[in-house]
Amino acid sequence: MTFRQGTVTRLKAGQLFIIVGKELMRRATGQRTLLFVDEIHRFNRAQQDAFLPFVETGDIVLVGATTENPSFELNAALLSRCRVVVLAPLGPAELSALARRALEDRERGLGEQGLGIEEAALEELAQLSSGDARRLLNLLELAAADAVERGEGEIRAEALSELAQRKVLLYDAAGEEHFNLISALHKSVRESDPDAALYWLARMLEAGEDAHYLARRLVRMAVEDIGLADPRALELCLACWQAFERLGSPEGDLALAQAAVYLSLAPKSVAVYRGFGAARRAVVERPAEPVPLALRNAPTRLMKDLGYGRDYVYAPDTEQGVGGLECLPEGLAGSRFYQPSGHGFEARLGERLEEWQRRRRLARGEG
Repeated sequence: MTFRQGTVTRLKAGQLFIIVGKELMRRATGQRTLLFVDEIHRFNRAQQDAFLPFVETGDIVLVGATTENPSFELNAALLSRCRVVVLAPLGPAELSALARRALEDRERGLGEQGLGIEEAALEELAQLSSGDARRLLNLLELAAADAVERGEGEIRAEALSELAQRKVLLYDAAGEEHFNLISALHKSVRESDPDAALYWLARMLEAGEDAHYLARRLVRMAVEDIGLADPRALELCLACWQAFERLGSPEGDLALAQAAVYLSLAPKSVAVYRGFGAARRAVVERPAEPVPLALRNAPTRLMKDLGYGRDYVYAPDTEQGVGGLECLPEGLAGSRFYQPSGHGFEARLGERLEEWQRRRRLARGEG
């Protein structure tokens, strides 16, 4: 392997230390090594760690290219020592200009064929490319060959659609776009926008997303974002999931769409979600709070003698329907984890909660 000033060296497996060794010998001459690593996310964590000491000392200038989100794929230590430059997808106008340039370029493009392109075909080509110039040029080359074979002087939108058969959706079921799209679906439901929810759901299904994954996420939305503001939301989502399993795709896709629309239009409440989170934090902070004696089980004489179950009142037998017991540990007595919202059915639950608390105070003689 040879190195020259101003050249870019591409790294292959096992060559990092060879490059650095030559770099150390050349630093005295004022020359630097630019190390370009294509698809750097394919290096495992240990291999990425090998870059660290040489990047820190400046022995190499590392440039890594990746189509994945570096936050997910690169070591935090390496990422913190790099500047991330995001290359955004090309827009329709830029892609259209690129296609026209390729059709007119006689040296490197398709200019020798003298083909034109319909404006509608140009727009369709830009959409099919999903912001990727390489994809656009590949599709354009196929469309040009098809037009020549047909004996036509221009690329038509109809022929392009037939050639592509279906739009190539930008999607990676395990990558960043997967999380972007499911986030868009979830947030559209929270925003009570059924049109956007249907769009993102359809886009994921058309891209080949696992429908069972979408069904699980819809159920999660029902318990996380709708909660007790509309208890039927969970029942409906489970029923729609079951309908999909019985019908399959594409017929069953409509059941998922029904769930998405229902969730979008349902009243929202995160009271249970937040209440359970608060209760969990209390458990972490105070994990060993003793169970109140009145609530303890007393199956033996010894336990009864120790006070287990003493002062317990069977609530259904009382006039108020409550026994006035403090059911939380002494150190957490009076804590409120669940705070009902005023939305939908949960507004009625809030009224019930206030009534039970009033009766419990009466049973304790607190007035």
